[in-house]
Amino acid sequence: MNWQAVSPEILLLAAACLVALVDLWVKDPNRLVTYCLAQGSLFVVALLQLWYFANGFSNGEGPNTVTLYAMQRMVVADPMGHLLGVFATLAMMVTLVYARPYAAEREMLKGELFSLSMFSLLGILVMLAANNFLVVYLGLELMSLSLYALVAMRRDSISATEAAMKYFVLGALASGFLLYGLSMMYGATGSLEISEVFKAIGTGQINKSVLILGTVFVVAGLAFKLGAVPFHMWVPDVYQGAPTAITLMVGGAPKLAAFAITIRLLVEGMLGLAVDWQQMLVLLSVGSMLLGNLAAIAQGNIKRMLAYSTIAQIGFMLLGLCPGVVSSNTVSASNAYSSAMFYVIVDVLTSLGTFGMIMLLSRAGHEAELIDDFRGLAKRSPWFAGVMAVLMFSLAGIPPTVGFYAKLAVLQALVSTNVPGFIWLAVIAVVLSLLGAFYYLRVVKVMYFEEPVDLHPLAGGSDARIMLSLNGAAVLLLGILPGGLMALCRDAIVQMFAT
Repeated sequence: MNWQAVSPEILLLAAACLVALVDLWVKDPNRLVTYCLAQGSLFVVALLQLWYFANGFSNGEGPNTVTLYAMQRMVVADPMGHLLGVFATLAMMVTLVYARPYAAEREMLKGELFSLSMFSLLGILVMLAANNFLVVYLGLELMSLSLYALVAMRRDSISATEAAMKYFVLGALASGFLLYGLSMMYGATGSLEISEVFKAIGTGQINKSVLILGTVFVVAGLAFKLGAVPFHMWVPDVYQGAPTAITLMVGGAPKLAAFAITIRLLVEGMLGLAVDWQQMLVLLSVGSMLLGNLAAIAQGNIKRMLAYSTIAQIGFMLLGLCPGVVSSNTVSASNAYSSAMFYVIVDVLTSLGTFGMIMLLSRAGHEAELIDDFRGLAKRSPWFAGVMAVLMFSLAGIPPTVGFYAKLAVLQALVSTNVPGFIWLAVIAVVLSLLGAFYYLRVVKVMYFEEPVDLHPLAGGSDARIMLSLNGAAVLLLGILPGGLMALCRDAIVQMFAT
């Protein structure tokens, strides 16, 4: 057993337990010791993931290996898992920076906020490293159960309790779908190991109808976790009902985990069935972009608007997974999957900033949940109005923000196949993106062209303000120089295929 492969997960587990224990003796209502310990632990975990991504693993016999299997091949440590692990850990760190002043004003700043956040991240890292159906499910449940508890953390809030109940019931249903699909794949192939399932499907000797039925349930379970139409019903209610800090935990790093298990299961395990699951993803994608963009236009609550926006963004990301296999040819696979990976990372980066801005405008006794709460923000704070405008432009896909390049990369992956069906999909995506630009630009219009109704100073500590500024700068800088991140994503996908 090679402990190197799971060292980030072991370190995070030990740190989460330590944070929970240390907090028992912390009397400071600001929880400075707990906060610093949690952030320091996450920083070390991120550095460890980054080290393994850049240097690989030492095997003591020669050059380092970039991919390592451990625990009877139940887990895999590879560049894709490490890169997504770095971004997931950084996303949780940024989330805690934004969440701390918000939680302090609502009596939510307790040790369990930090320990449950770390346990949900542990579930994410387990999913990123999964090479076995059981490990996928173990990581999924660890992440989900922690998030259910976090959503219900504000016990005096009826809306938060209702959101937690909906999230729990629908999340359990999604897990059931996924588990049933995985059990059918196990029954058909005789293996729980993802790479062995790939080999078994490749033999062509397995009952195709059983495989396809299993694939349908697996895709349905993944669609639930991603929040794709028609399995999206939990997203708007949970985003709106949960405290904004927890909404960000639900809508941030977990997207990276959902993307990772989609790649692990569908690409690494079921690539031989790509013709079937790509058709399902096309339907999920177009449905998500259509309903998400249309429903978002009608929203007055910005958290609910961003929920439908997320559904539309997930639909666009799924487009990147559709052209991976064309006529049984995988030539375009690395281009397609790397564009989808780039897109989901960018989506998480932008989501961090938008929900951070909502928390900045909120204060004790007031939740800045309406679009009207942003009225006249340019007069109250020109700098943060500019940051929010950059974030909205990125979500809309307007240059020179990184959201434009992310959309362009997905569209390029579709068009480069020269398949008429995929070219038409690209056209549909562009039209629906133009439709979606309306509700993003409406927020900019409200900030710059309407008079403020709330003259209270902006809340949030200096660390949250600095982080928001850096967040907005990153969205702009990556839009101007996207090549580095895109190259990292492509290298990670290529290395995944190489093993």
